[in-house]
Amino acid sequence: MFIESPRYTERFGAVRINAVQRVVSLDSGFKSELPAHGAMGVMKIDEDTIKSFEGRMVVVIPIKDEKLKLFEGVISGVPHDCLVIVVSNSQTGKINRFKMEKDALNQICRYTMRNAFIVHQKDPVIAEAVRQAGYDDILGEDGLIRDGKSEAMVMGLLMAKVARKEYVGFIDADNYFPGAVLEYVRDFAAGFSLARSPYSMVRILWHYKPKISGGIYFKKWGRVSETTNKCLNDLIFSKTDFETEVIRTGNAGEHAISMKLAELLPYASGYAVEPGELTFLFESFGGILPEIDHEAVEQGIDLFQIETRNPHMHEERGTQHLKDMLLSGLATIYHSPLCEESTKRLILRELVNQGALSSRGKPPVPHFNAPIGKIDSSKFMNVIKEHLGVLYALHEE
Repeated sequence: MFIESPRYTERFGAVRINAVQRVVSLDSGFKSELPAHGAMGVMKIDEDTIKSFEGRMVVVIPIKDEKLKLFEGVISGVPHDCLVIVVSNSQTGKINRFKMEKDALNQICRYTMRNAFIVHQKDPVIAEAVRQAGYDDILGEDGLIRDGKSEAMVMGLLMAKVARKEYVGFIDADNYFPGAVLEYVRDFAAGFSLARSPYSMVRILWHYKPKISGGIYFKKWGRVSETTNKCLNDLIFSKTDFETEVIRTGNAGEHAISMKLAELLPYASGYAVEPGELTFLFESFGGILPEIDHEAVEQGIDLFQIETRNPHMHEERGTQHLKDMLLSGLATIYHSPLCEESTKRLILRELVNQGALSSRGKPPVPHFNAPIGKIDSSKFMNVIKEHLGVLYALHEE
């Protein structure tokens, strides 16, 4: 792979925020004269390096009642050496979509001889495992894991921790292009290979997000992404006194994180999770509030933003879904102890203008799931180890 060298790095305390790096070419050839560290601002990430990171990576795919053809395509795009963990919150009633997903995953894994696990978000075994591990934050009033994308991601992280993987990537299940999925994971690996610290995160910026309206047109930005990025950048500006546009991936559903960093982060519930991750990095490692981990501060946090070559096309959820995403995401910024009144006014203005909040309303206080580094992994494993065979994709019922 050929990728742009980081042209600019903005520092917010111990957080090194790299400006967007474009993928120049998806493949760099088995042999090339270009030095590995690049020339004229271009870096070569060789295939062996990419594969070495893929083998240490889990790809978590949250899913809820998606089209099976899309789900199958996403699975087919994940590199073979990655462990796949599917966390489903699909219906299990008269029409058991979860069973359909298991069957589809089983067939793909059987044909391709790959490893994968699939678990339902409402599985009482997982709920009991997190309860025994002292991790009640993620449980609802019914004693089961709460609904929400964030909660699915946390379940995936817990499973990845049991599998002793070093990196975890998250990919949505509604992507129409398997080739884009393949690129996301390769981009994750490329980003991690550039990190100077074991505490690192790679966030994907889509090259284009195509829309169909009489014909296909290639849209660059969605309104939710533009607004979230603007408010995150304003949060940084309020502390540095220098305006910036460095954050371009505030709502990056496709992103990856090193396990060492993942263990330190709380995760905002539902669709607030992606902007919540960035907000928490600034709070905990920005040098303004007390640090939460001295080693991480010493080594620094590497944040990479990589723009893909592939466009991204996914299922449209409607305007209400976008409003809910915007409201929950900006709530994590609004209620941050770093958030100044000027940024709060900007957030309220954007929410009202886009119909996500009444003129006299305030964003709801988000719920945060505690960092998984605090759980007792041995107790979690003791509960689920007898059930791992059932969770394995090739399990025969």
